[in-house]
Amino acid sequence: MNTSIAQSKTNLIDEYGLIGLLAAIFVTITTSISIFVIALVWSNKSRLHTVNHLLVCNTCIASMLYGATVINNFAYLIFGQWGMTMTSCRLQAYFGYSGIAGVIYSYLTQAVSRFFFSVLSMKYRWLTTFKTHFILIAINWITVFLLTSPAIITNDVTFTFGSICWVPLRNRIHTGYTAFAYYLLPVIVIILIYICIYVRVRRTTKNNQSIANSENSQKRDLELLRYILILLALYLAGGLPTIFYMVTSVDLIYYISMVSPSFMLIVEKICTIFLDREIRQIVKRFCCRSTIVQPFNASTTGRTGTLTMQQTIRQVNVQKKTVK
Repeated sequence: MNTSIAQSKTNLIDEYGLIGLLAAIFVTITTSISIFVIALVWSNKSRLHTVNHLLVCNTCIASMLYGATVINNFAYLIFGQWGMTMTSCRLQAYFGYSGIAGVIYSYLTQAVSRFFFSVLSMKYRWLTTFKTHFILIAINWITVFLLTSPAIITNDVTFTFGSICWVPLRNRIHTGYTAFAYYLLPVIVIILIYICIYVRVRRTTKNNQSIANSENSQKRDLELLRYILILLALYLAGGLPTIFYMVTSVDLIYYISMVSPSFMLIVEKICTIFLDREIRQIVKRFCCRSTIVQPFNASTTGRTGTLTMQQTIRQVNVQKKTVK
């Protein structure tokens, strides 16, 4: 019995050890960048304490939650299969799906915020306050934890030795619900919001040529929403290998699909820094300040030395006159 368990552990480490190590490295990098962004926003109160950057921090927290679930999944897969129960397997699936949906719905929250600013802010100013956005974040996470609850309240997630606790593909209803609720629904809503703001900007440009401030503000909202779509597309691109594996059933693609979302989160976090103008400027200024080398100015030093000598001679002459 002990020999068979040891052999099973060896087989799991051989099969998933390298993949788990890569996933851990990717998650560590993602978490480090997320903490850096949050610290940057917290330390630059004059420029980055805005509702937009509050929601960026919310996305960073969602990314860290997703990274924690990835590490937990691989740890259980390689080392904890022998202590796994049906309840713990369903809890693992629940938090795993919550991590995935949390990132996507955090982008939906950013898109809703842009809709508030661009479309509803003139009539309902309270929708642009920090209090409203804290409530929006709370609604975001309540929605995520409710939408992923079927993973724990149903019997669809079953423990299978040597595999991660997910809803099996043979359960078409639950799999379809997962694809729609966690991926398609928020993406469709974000695209609809983008179209709504785009149409409003075009209408404002055509009918209100004199209102420059309103037009520039809406164009700014449209630009931010475009960035949200880019970042969301990068995150969703990490799931493409999973779709390819469903079609081809190639083992190599399956292994790639296990680490591609973690890798794309790194790309998404780096792009967050470069696409956000305020964060990019602060990072650029910090890097330039840390790399500046003060030159040795010989002329200044010589001139200072000459002035010091003249002052010394003048003081000696004054002392001689005093003695006389």
